[in-house]
Amino acid sequence: MAEVIDGNRIAREVRAEVRAQTLELKEKRGITPGLAVVLVGEDPASKIYVGHKEKAAAEAGFLSREYRLPAETTEGSLREIVAGLNASPEIHGILVQLPLPKHINPDVVIETIDPRKDVDGFHPVNIGGLFTGRPGHRACTPLGVIELLDRSGIAIEGKEAVIVGRSNIVGKPLALMLLNRHATVTICHTRTRDLAAVARRADILVAAAGRAEMVRGDMVKEGAVVIDVGINRKADGKLVGDVAFAEAAARASYITPVPGGVGPMTIAMLLRNTLSAASLWGEAGA
Repeated sequence: MAEVIDGNRIAREVRAEVRAQTLELKEKRGITPGLAVVLVGEDPASKIYVGHKEKAAAEAGFLSREYRLPAETTEGSLREIVAGLNASPEIHGILVQLPLPKHINPDVVIETIDPRKDVDGFHPVNIGGLFTGRPGHRACTPLGVIELLDRSGIAIEGKEAVIVGRSNIVGKPLALMLLNRHATVTICHTRTRDLAAVARRADILVAAAGRAEMVRGDMVKEGAVVIDVGINRKADGKLVGDVAFAEAAARASYITPVPGGVGPMTIAMLLRNTLSAASLWGEAGA
């Protein structure tokens, strides 16, 4: 039976470290990390996520700014707000909550963010840095996956990693992060032939496809590490991941639950990225 990786506990550890380092940054250099969160429209899930992020920022000792804009906000107006935040010396991290209303191109908005303040890690400059091994902010959810593995004492180097899902937010950046840590990486998708056979090769199996319980027990190699990034609400209201938990846990060595696995790590990594941005910004004299 698999050992359950407690994402809530590990996220609390990271957040406590961020609080301590924030206090030190204030005392030694007079810098308070500033995070601005921009929400456009009334998407219920986004409103909940933004609320969690604001609370976490306040608990970390950050300066927190919130911008809640109506759904009819134009792309130009949103870009003007982002440009103002780019110029603000109080703000070190900018997060524009996705998804945006359909009339706004998210790529254009993300490219408007100063890469140094792109604490979501989605700007092409930061993605390029990940690809080439240069410094920069990394996408929070895949970064959280790496943190879970590291803090659980799970070796990455030399392992065969299989990722089910190829999104720009999780699958692709995680593949590069694992590759940079010397794993052999396979990305699967809807056109992968015999997905189950490919998944069974994995020492580290990551499910990030957005389909409830699609990874069944017979897709898990005995002793594999199973990381479930998915979060799906069933008809009865129950939250489940992309992995059939009980089936997979019977074969895996480690597994993340849903909820309480990868999810809490996303905000923890956002806080760490913002702290890093504040530290580097101060050093650069900006």
